[in-house]
Amino acid sequence: MNSSHRAVRRSLPWLLAGLSMIGPFSIDAVFPAFPLIGARFHVDDVALQQLISVYLITYASMSLFHGAISDAIGRKPVIATGMLVYAFASAGAAMSTSFPMLLVCRGLQGMCAGAGLVVGRAVIRDTFQGADAQRLMSRVMMIFGVAPVIAPMVGALLLGFGGWHGIFWVLTVFTALLSLALLLLLEESHPPSRRTSFSPRPLLASYLSFSRDRAFWPLLISSSVNFAGLFLYISSAPRIVRELLHLSAAGFPWLFMPVVIGLVGGAWLSGRMAERRSARFTVNLGYAALLSACALHILLALIFREPQLPWSMLPLTLEGIGVQLAFPTLTLLLLDRFPNQRGSISSVQAFASLILCSAVAGVLSPLLSSSMLPLALGASALSVCGMLSWWWYCSISQRSLNQSLATADASVTLQAEIAEPL
Repeated sequence: MNSSHRAVRRSLPWLLAGLSMIGPFSIDAVFPAFPLIGARFHVDDVALQQLISVYLITYASMSLFHGAISDAIGRKPVIATGMLVYAFASAGAAMSTSFPMLLVCRGLQGMCAGAGLVVGRAVIRDTFQGADAQRLMSRVMMIFGVAPVIAPMVGALLLGFGGWHGIFWVLTVFTALLSLALLLLLEESHPPSRRTSFSPRPLLASYLSFSRDRAFWPLLISSSVNFAGLFLYISSAPRIVRELLHLSAAGFPWLFMPVVIGLVGGAWLSGRMAERRSARFTVNLGYAALLSACALHILLALIFREPQLPWSMLPLTLEGIGVQLAFPTLTLLLLDRFPNQRGSISSVQAFASLILCSAVAGVLSPLLSSSMLPLALGASALSVCGMLSWWWYCSISQRSLNQSLATADASVTLQAEIAEPL
């Protein structure tokens, strides 16, 4: 391996970390700017919510295609072009002269933001194997989890540097520099010999082939639900902090810091376990941590009539650790089901996760965030669903292994019979 190639490899984790944070960061960073945007364009809260809805709709829709396109033309063109167009969309948002123009730019941001995360996961599996892949996936997923936590605080700080325009200008500069770095440093990880055609019929056939794979569904459900329980608390943060904990905006770190500590600690632990423990052990440990955190949430909610600091927030650290232990391994197992179509698989997973998180934020959070006990029960139900799906996958894998062993034994017996003299 030459020195140039080593430099590219050293840069890859940083490039993928930057790509993974764009999507979730873009959702939450604009929250602090809502009052200023509303005053500038004379729109109410319902209209302002469209800045999130339009972004999520285009993000989810295009997530189904980013990976398939990268399977056809390569990873690098899709990621680099996506980030460059995102930079132009962010500049357009910063210079918007009307609210419809701002909405169009937000929609264009959503169409491009998913390219980094979706295709980036495929790049990891194309480039690395075994423990190395698990370690890098853990780091990338840590950034993905931390980004929506810190985004509102960063957005609030940027309001002091150019108002709401400053948020979009910073996103413009960041993604423009990221695009340049991708063009210079990112190596193509999907060679022409492994590429597939991109057209509606083969794409639909690919998705149908995924659905016919028995192990695909439990892995998809488990990997999608894995983060949803923690996201229920993150999406309910405004109500938890202001109404349940009776704190001001300065009190958000009470909820967010345990989450960040858990995600960072879980990523470190996942990396340490990559070469020492099996995939099954790592995921089982992750779900054990998740369910333990849920049990603590329920217990504390029953003990305290109102949430108490810091005790009521501490289980979020254990939940973050559980997410980081299970999710990277689940994602790698899912990508490996179809090695030549990892981009398409990553697209389906991203779409499923985004739709589920949208339902959590839009439906479950408003229904359950009246007190800590309903939140704890809701998060527990999601975690149990993920664990059962994981056990479903394990049973399928065990049956498949048993059948393979039986077939191998039968083949050996047949060969021995054929070799016997007449």
